[in-house]
Amino acid sequence: MSDSPPSLLALARDTVSDPREGARRMLALDLPEGVLWQALMAVVAVSVLLTRIGDYLVPTPTDPLLPIFGENPLLIAVVQGGLLVVTVYAVYGIGRFFGGIGSFAGALALMVWLQVIMVLLQVVQTASLLILPPLAGLVGMFGIGLFFYLLSNFVAVLHGFSSVLKTFFMILASMFGIVIGMSILMSLLGITFGGALSDV
Repeated sequence: MSDSPPSLLALARDTVSDPREGARRMLALDLPEGVLWQALMAVVAVSVLLTRIGDYLVPTPTDPLLPIFGENPLLIAVVQGGLLVVTVYAVYGIGRFFGGIGSFAGALALMVWLQVIMVLLQVVQTASLLILPPLAGLVGMFGIGLFFYLLSNFVAVLHGFSSVLKTFFMILASMFGIVIGMSILMSLLGITFGGALSDV
């Protein structure tokens, strides 16, 4: 009798313990892009739902953007999904610019898988809000480190980079550039929205 395929939790655990092997296993699945896009939308929806549950469990201080984002989960999903799509294109395009060999489908698969792992961690964080609220903050801090750890290894495997450390610094530099570009764009949009709001 053949062995049954590993569960999602087992795959996530194995990926955290050995990110490079986990990335290779995901790439070896060679999933169609259509399936990957559907998975991306699903993981964003689950993430937004968990965020809303967390907000109900532990209300946060009033945020100036609350009327815009806090009460509009669909808008949150669109923004989060948009950022994830930008990340996929950045992982593919910037990696290729630096001499990488990865494909767009591979970048999409690995970023979706990274988000799945982050959502599983988000489940743990949400559960900790019920059991031991201070633990949720520690889980969040751990999640930030885990994100960059997995992302660096995933990008290195995808593009055939030998050094994970150099890949990590490349990611930081790329993120800095993207943030600067988005800040300029948001400033321009902010001026437009400001003018629109003043007419209301």
